[in-house]
Amino acid sequence: MKSADLSLSPRYALRLLRLIDRVLNHHAETCGIPANTATADWLADQPEVRYADSARADPLPEFLSVSEAKHLITYLSGARPRPGASGERHSQGALTWQALRNRVAVALQLGAGLTPGDVRFLRLDAPSSQNPGRRARPWKIAVPGNGNSPAREAPVAPWAGELLAHWLKVRAESSIAGEFLFPATRTGKPWSKEAQYVAAKQVLEDAGIEAIGGGSFLLRHTFALRQLRRGAAIDQVARWLGVEVEAMGKYQRVLTAPEDVV
Repeated sequence: MKSADLSLSPRYALRLLRLIDRVLNHHAETCGIPANTATADWLADQPEVRYADSARADPLPEFLSVSEAKHLITYLSGARPRPGASGERHSQGALTWQALRNRVAVALQLGAGLTPGDVRFLRLDAPSSQNPGRRARPWKIAVPGNGNSPAREAPVAPWAGELLAHWLKVRAESSIAGEFLFPATRTGKPWSKEAQYVAAKQVLEDAGIEAIGGGSFLLRHTFALRQLRRGAAIDQVARWLGVEVEAMGKYQRVLTAPEDVV
């Protein structure tokens, strides 16, 4: 809704009108009659609605600055204890399995571009290791399809892969049941949408990252921009994200602007 008077926003009105226009055209084609041009005629006189989906009407995606991303990566990586480490990193070895799960899930959102739904429905067999064996580190992850995006594979940043490897070890040692990579309970129950949202938001707050709306898509946008900045083809990044290439225009607009991009 656009305002207190319950009027539709221009973009939502445009979506409805496009749907009506498709229905009218289908009806005309099926019945062999001239198409009804009422919607097109109305839009011609309403530029605010007609151009509601133009690039200038779309806000730029929010993303982490270089310093914010580095800080968050350092914070998340602290959950993985290292031999001989002292201070905060050493103390992270005492994290509960739930706290570790939360940080690793956030790491995959930033390090692999996953959505909250992707994270919740990942299976144990989703990660693939580049070098099977003792020092194996997941380098890509298989994301199941859903109603919003097709099944796909996405690369995992090395630092996120290290965290994921540590989580898999802790998960196995803790005898957590079920096939979900990030379950809600030791018995393997699926992670609920609300619980995952709250967990991700808390991780970001603990890291000192201020994010509106929980921050999950802030991390996904940062992943996309990072890949494009490093020279990845735009269609490849779209496949990693599970979106159409047309949806990548917002990232190109950021890259051509004088912004501090990861």
